[in-house]
Amino acid sequence: MLIDIGLPDQSGLLVGRTIRALLPDARILALSALRDSRVAEEAARLGFSGYLTKHVPISRVVGALRGEMDLRPVATNGVTYKRNGNRMDLIAEQLTNRERDVLRLLVEGLPGEAIARRLNVSTNTVRTHVQNILSKLQVHSRLEAATLAVRHRLLDGGDPSRN
Repeated sequence: MLIDIGLPDQSGLLVGRTIRALLPDARILALSALRDSRVAEEAARLGFSGYLTKHVPISRVVGALRGEMDLRPVATNGVTYKRNGNRMDLIAEQLTNRERDVLRLLVEGLPGEAIARRLNVSTNTVRTHVQNILSKLQVHSRLEAATLAVRHRLLDGGDPSRN
């Protein structure tokens, strides 16, 4: 069963929970426009077989519906992680590749202008990426984001100028 999390009259999570109570062996996939690790974690806790965002390729959705892939891990934004992964790993998975590039350069202590030059983008684009990073990591400053990235080893050490 494929359930949209954002149903107009009630949460798809509640519908899924009701279905699981009535049909414990039902295979339920959550589909959402949101890339929200908390919702993905809740879907996993309620026994959903997987969580896909509407941003994944249609072939992945079709494959999931056909049972052609193991969706016991929860997936969002096309990225799969373990059900019992720690909270910081789940939050970090929300970052795009470009946001990771910007975060790496924040960790190096570069200001916005230098990041823009290094990545060959405008300073406004860098500002937008920084705001997205702060929001996704649930911090209030560039320094907090950099500290969190280092403390929790959120970055894999890749080269941000590779793109």
